[in-house]
Amino acid sequence: MSTIEKALAKQKLAKQELNDTVQEHVVETSPETKVESTLSNTANDVLQLDKSELEKRGFLIDNGTRKSIKDEFRQIKRKLISNAFGAASKTLHHSNLVMVSSSKPNEGKTFISINLALSIALEQDKTVLLIDADVLRPSINRELGFGAVPGLIEYLLGQKNDISDIMYSTNIDKLKVIPAGEPHHLSNELLASDRMESLASELAERYPDRIVIFDCPPLIGVTETLVLANLMGQALVVVEESKTQIEDIKKATENLNEDLALGLVLNKAIRSHQDMYGYYGYGYGTK
Repeated sequence: MSTIEKALAKQKLAKQELNDTVQEHVVETSPETKVESTLSNTANDVLQLDKSELEKRGFLIDNGTRKSIKDEFRQIKRKLISNAFGAASKTLHHSNLVMVSSSKPNEGKTFISINLALSIALEQDKTVLLIDADVLRPSINRELGFGAVPGLIEYLLGQKNDISDIMYSTNIDKLKVIPAGEPHHLSNELLASDRMESLASELAERYPDRIVIFDCPPLIGVTETLVLANLMGQALVVVEESKTQIEDIKKATENLNEDLALGLVLNKAIRSHQDMYGYYGYGYGTK
């Protein structure tokens, strides 16, 4: 082999080695790999919620929360617990699964979902799981003050295979959380999937002492919410005083399964001039 041929062969080998190195680098830093790293399993970690901050923002924390708020949520949860574990449970499908929704956005359903879960967590012999099922407009992690972590979307996509991979304990005893997860263009369709139906069945049957609260999308404009409602035993529809129209309430509830135990919660009710600023009132009624 001539000197020129040796030089060309050496150059070709060096170029191939460089290409291999670049390819390895691309694989290691590809977007898919970064996403998988970001979505690593952290469900064994305990979410540290800032109780003082939550209380300042009107959430029910058991260290001085206004007694009237506690009493009102007691009235709501007593009916839910009775339906979930009492005589009525024999007539309800998945009696311990409770959806919280509203006719339209911004009527306070997430506020109600969180406070209801916090109230149930105070029970001596019950536990509660709070699920952010409003996958297009998730807000549970923001309201509770923790960052983005894998959740319901990753499970429904099959990226997480076990419920324990997306279920997070908190520093509030008896309260666990499943966040919505990373946004996806098929988020609502995933709520109507067979995997979602299987998840609901497992949650209903795995823990006999647990109530599962689903913070769901509004009933008007999101057809998948009605599909999700068929997986539940109970539903609370949040109604904002002086805002929600009667016709919207009728439209939101007319297509719900008639076997569903349905309640209405009156939100942001002004009961007196003393309570006008920042006070939330609640009422409960059945279908």
